[in-house]
Amino acid sequence: MSRSRVRIPLCLALLMACGAAAALESDNTKPIELSADYADIDEGKGLSIYKGDVDLRQGSMHLRADVVTVHHTGRKPSKMVAEGNPVKFDQQSNDGPVHGQAKRAEYEVGTENIILIGDAVVVQDKDTMRSDRIVYDRVRSVVKAGAAAQGKQRVHISIQPAAK
Repeated sequence: MSRSRVRIPLCLALLMACGAAAALESDNTKPIELSADYADIDEGKGLSIYKGDVDLRQGSMHLRADVVTVHHTGRKPSKMVAEGNPVKFDQQSNDGPVHGQAKRAEYEVGTENIILIGDAVVVQDKDTMRSDRIVYDRVRSVVKAGAAAQGKQRVHISIQPAAK
């Protein structure tokens, strides 16, 4: 399995976890580790599938999913999808730990949009954002949730007061 294909699912998790907070720069220099019960890489179809207790790690980033699918054209990834009951991620950011989960997480490489779908929750410190759909545009640093992200549920945000 080529190192670039293993790196792709990790990018998904790394990007999901960074949200509004900057991820640790040192994470990119750490080794990438992937374990799963099943790996099927079909270069002809442009598809790599990892199934069964998928565990991805790089530095402080950790993603757990039931299935991770990477769509690629040639050797370049175009879309990554993580599915689980739920997909969970954790990462240390410059502003503290970030935790999140959703039933599905998608990353569109061309637009650099990260989409959390189904019972989506992102938690940093004691602040939380919940909705059925949360979209993070990495290029513009814009977060949309609920109807603004084409979701159907209201957005629930809880922001704790700053400590004095």
